[in-house]
Amino acid sequence: MTKSQRTIIILLAVLWATSMRAQDASTTIFNFLKLPTSSHSMALGGIQVAMPDDDASLLLHNPALMSNIESRNINLGFLSYMQGCKSANASFAMAAGERGTWGIGSQLLGYGSMKELTVDGSELGDYSALDMALSGGYSYMLTDHWAGGALGKFVYSKYGHFTSVALAVDLGLNYLNDNGDFSLSAVAANLGGQVKSFGDKREHLPFDLRVGISKQLANAPIRFSLSMVDLTRWSSRYYYNPTREKEKGGKIFMNHFIVGVDILPMEQFYIAAGYNFRRASELKAAGSSHAAGLSFGAGINLKRFKVGVSYAKYHVSAAAFMANVQYKL
Repeated sequence: MTKSQRTIIILLAVLWATSMRAQDASTTIFNFLKLPTSSHSMALGGIQVAMPDDDASLLLHNPALMSNIESRNINLGFLSYMQGCKSANASFAMAAGERGTWGIGSQLLGYGSMKELTVDGSELGDYSALDMALSGGYSYMLTDHWAGGALGKFVYSKYGHFTSVALAVDLGLNYLNDNGDFSLSAVAANLGGQVKSFGDKREHLPFDLRVGISKQLANAPIRFSLSMVDLTRWSSRYYYNPTREKEKGGKIFMNHFIVGVDILPMEQFYIAAGYNFRRASELKAAGSSHAAGLSFGAGINLKRFKVGVSYAKYHVSAAAFMANVQYKL
């Protein structure tokens, strides 16, 4: 057994062991970490962890994908997320030697200004709330096809007078064939814990075990993407269910799937669509069936400049729009 094969086996064992330890987490905080940072990924249903794109924002989805990003790419993203909430992210990747790549990233979600009230309804003034994360990581080509990566995160939240700090890490593994038309990934995201809690009780980070594949057809300009997320959560209590009736096993199983398709008429342009089964189920349960679970987007890929836009519905009251701009320095 070669050194690279042993490394891959160890990484897979770490992903499995961490998923087993995280199965008891029923409530989580810092859930903004699960928002997409790539407009292309958002167009494909939300989180796609095996996309082999030259997209620096994907290092925040799977650190192993840094090995597919060209050196010195900077990416800026903006998400209009529900009423009054705005999210922004930035990422940068740079080669480190022949087989390594390092990257940095940031995420920010602002909730706007809200009125502060006492328990009896008296106004005390206005306060603001925000979440942010600063990240740094490294990926390495273990073989000509396999890459592994790790991304450390400093997470901070401030809601009025209350603050919380956490440290987390993402571990990722990616396989990419020679032609780049098949990609396979596994990710253990948001491993860690609070350093400072909001109150006396410490809460869980939104750990997520994800696997995904991406496959482009040999004789057609079409690429399919599939991710399975929340693979440590199989209880019906985890999903929105206003009737409180026990969910059927098949429905819970499908809630873990996100599927997407790209139409690639030329190398410089794509049109994407996706379907998120869990989002569709929960939005319909909340009273919205119009476009529930669907997402769309398009992008232009030039030599040094890339731009992408996407649309999705995360809540019955508002749609979400996202745009990314990437430039190679």
